[in-house]
Amino acid sequence: MSSAIPKLCLTLLAAPSVEEKLLDVLLDAVGEEVFTSVPTSSHGTSHGRLSNVEQVLGRSDAVQVQILVTQEEMNQLLERLREEFRGTGLRYWASALAAEGEIE
Repeated sequence: MSSAIPKLCLTLLAAPSVEEKLLDVLLDAVGEEVFTSVPTSSHGTSHGRLSNVEQVLGRSDAVQVQILVTQEEMNQLLERLREEFRGTGLRYWASALAAEGEIE
């Protein structure tokens, strides 16, 4: 039986206007941990956060970030994000990670 600490895949969904700040905070908070970011569209966002064009299209531009973390790391990171991104509509969810590795 493996004694490795289980990890989660934490997904963050943010408005493009906070993307650079979010990436800066993550680079500072997670150090050498690899994470990804991709432009995406967000559906189901509160209409109060959408421009007129986005309301007509039914989607808004967003950035999605994924990072592998332990439960403790996620709790610490979310606390920091709550402090620094309050009121920005930053969303998150976490999924259990089945496997991870690097092919060398």
